[in-house]
Amino acid sequence: YIVNDPYLGGTHLMDVRFALPFYHRGELFCWLQNTGHWPDIGGMVPGGFSAKATEVEQEGLRLPPVKLFKRGAMDPEIYAIITSNIRIADQRIGDIRAQAAALKVGERRLTELIDRYGPAVVRQAIGEIRARAATLMRAHIAGMPDGIYRSEAFVDSDGVVDEPLRIALTLTKSGDGLAFDFTGSSPPCRGPMNSVVATTYSAVYLAVRHVFPDTPLNAGAFEPLAIERPVGTFLDARYPRPVSGCAAEVSQRIAEAVFLALVQAVPDKVTAAPAGTSGNFALGGFDPRRGASYVMYQISGGGYGGNALHDGLTNGCSTIGISKTAPVEVMEQFYPVLFRRFALREGSGGAGRHRGGFGVHYEVELLSGEARASFVMDHGRFGPPGVLGGEAGGPNVVRVHRAGGTYTPEHLSKDQDIPLQAGDRVEVMTPGGGGYGDPATRDPALVERDLVRGYYTPEEAGRLFRVSIDPDGTVDRTATAALRAETTRRAG
Repeated sequence: YIVNDPYLGGTHLMDVRFALPFYHRGELFCWLQNTGHWPDIGGMVPGGFSAKATEVEQEGLRLPPVKLFKRGAMDPEIYAIITSNIRIADQRIGDIRAQAAALKVGERRLTELIDRYGPAVVRQAIGEIRARAATLMRAHIAGMPDGIYRSEAFVDSDGVVDEPLRIALTLTKSGDGLAFDFTGSSPPCRGPMNSVVATTYSAVYLAVRHVFPDTPLNAGAFEPLAIERPVGTFLDARYPRPVSGCAAEVSQRIAEAVFLALVQAVPDKVTAAPAGTSGNFALGGFDPRRGASYVMYQISGGGYGGNALHDGLTNGCSTIGISKTAPVEVMEQFYPVLFRRFALREGSGGAGRHRGGFGVHYEVELLSGEARASFVMDHGRFGPPGVLGGEAGGPNVVRVHRAGGTYTPEHLSKDQDIPLQAGDRVEVMTPGGGGYGDPATRDPALVERDLVRGYYTPEEAGRLFRVSIDPDGTVDRTATAALRAETTRRAG
C-alpha cells in the first residue's frame, strides 16, 4: 500500500508511506511500514513547500491507502496516476523501488525470526521491549519534581497572514507521568503552517526523548505521556487546511515549547532552543545544459542550544533528525548552480554561560536558464530563545540578490515562486542556538578560545560576555571579575 494523506495519520504530502501486511502461516501478525520524503509531489511549486497555499489540494497529490503492488507486481495504472501528477517523475521509480524493497527485506527477516523462535516468543519479546521502554521512561519522569510548567513558542507567520502563531503549553508532571495541554494556542491558520494531530503528538514524543535519549524508541516509551488533543487550534488541522509546513517547521516549534517547559523542571538535562528550522529551500527550473527539468532541494543545518555542560552543537541537523543536503560539490554537479559561499555564521549562537552553536551562511548562484525559488523556513522573526538567563540565537535570514537589487521576503522566512535569472543569487543565514545561563558567568578561557577561532571580535566578546580583553587577545581575569561585579551591582 502507498499513502500520504496528512489527515489519516500522515504529516505533509511529501512524506510518502509504504505499508505491507505481514502474514505468518495465513494469519496477520503485524504491519511493516516505512516513510520517504519525496522531493516533489506536484502542487503549486516545485518541491512541495507552497508558502502561499490556502488548501491542501494546492500542495500536491493526496493519496489515500491504495494497493500499489498486486501479486508482487506494481500496478501500472496506480503508478501512472502518481507519475502524471508530479514533477521529475522519472526519478520517483527509484524511491518506489527502494521503499518497496525495504519492506520485503523486513518481511524476510521477520519470517526468519519467527521460524526460529515461533510467533508466541516473538510476540512476547515485542511486548517485553515495549514494557521495558515504558518502565525506563516512567523512572526518568518520577525523578522530576512534581509541578505545573508553562511555556510558549511562536511560528513566524503562516505564510499568508503576516502575524505570529502562538503555541501555548501547560505541562503537568505528577508521579511518573507527564500531561501536555496546548489550550490557548492560535486557531487554525490560512497558510500551510497548520499541524495535523499526528505531527503534533510526534513532536511531543520527539522532544521528550531528546531529554531522555537512553529510552528505547518504541510505543512503550510514550505510554507515560498524556496529550490533550488541541481541538480548535492550528495544532489539530482538519481537511482542507494546508499543512506542508507542519512536519519540518511547526513540529520544531512544538518541540521548542516542550523544551522550554521541561528546562524549568530538569535544567541539567535540557538544552536551550536549537535553530528549530529545516531551512527548506526548493529551486525548480529547466537546465539548458542537460535539456531537462529539475527540482533542487536544500536542507540546512543550524546551531543547537547550549546546555548545562557544553556549548551548543554548530551546524547540527534539525531537531527532527532529518539529514542535511549533499555536499556543495555534488549539488553543483547535478544542478546549474554555483555556491559562492558556504561557511559558519560566526557569532550567531546566543550568548550564555554555554553559548549556542552557530548556524551556516550560504549563497548560491543560478548559472543558466530560469528558475523559481520557494522557501518554508522559520525563526526569521524570533531567534531561538535562550534559557536561564541565556540570550536568543540569531534569527534566520533570507535574501535574493538580482540585477535590480536585493529582495527580502515579506514574511522573512517564507515565500514562493520567486523568479530567478542566470546570475541571480539566493543568500541564507540559518539560526544559531539559544544560550544557556548568564553570559557574565562564562569561563574566560572559553571566551579566549572563541576569540582565537575568530568567532567574535574583541569588541563583540567584551559586550556579550562582560569580559575585559587585553590588546594581545587574552582575557584579563582581574579586570573581568571587577567588571562583572559592577554589572551585577548595577542590575541588583
